Amino acid sequence: QVQLVESGGGLVQAGGSLRLSCAASGRISNYVMAWFRQAPGKEREFVTSIFRSGGNKYYADSVKGRFTIARVNSENTVYLQMNELKPEDTAVYYCAADRNMILSSITRAREYDYWGQGTQVTVSS
Repeated sequence: QVQLVESGGGLVQAGGSLRLSCAASGRISNYVMAWFRQAPGKEREFVTSIFRSGGNKYYADSVKGRFTIARVNSENTVYLQMNELKPEDTAVYYCAADRNMILSSITRAREYDYWGQGTQVTVSS
């Protein structure tokens, strides 16, 4: 079991960058890690995920080429580097983890067992 704590959110102008962090209370080396986001009035949506070794990464089309996920298992931390931010990236960003995640389910929020409390990202135009 892990507890996840996100940090790094804030207010940034369009075109700017932010780096989010997700610190886990336990070892994450056996977990698939992911970032989701939820804008007001919308469903929680998949942003990106990274598999256990860090070699396999997947991105939503809306963030591909702008966002980068990374994990440092020795630090039990996952990062989300967000560049070229757009107003439509405004949302609460959540870190998620699951020990038994399979590739076909990575975009489904309900399949993840552990969640952080979220961090607000606001991009002004």
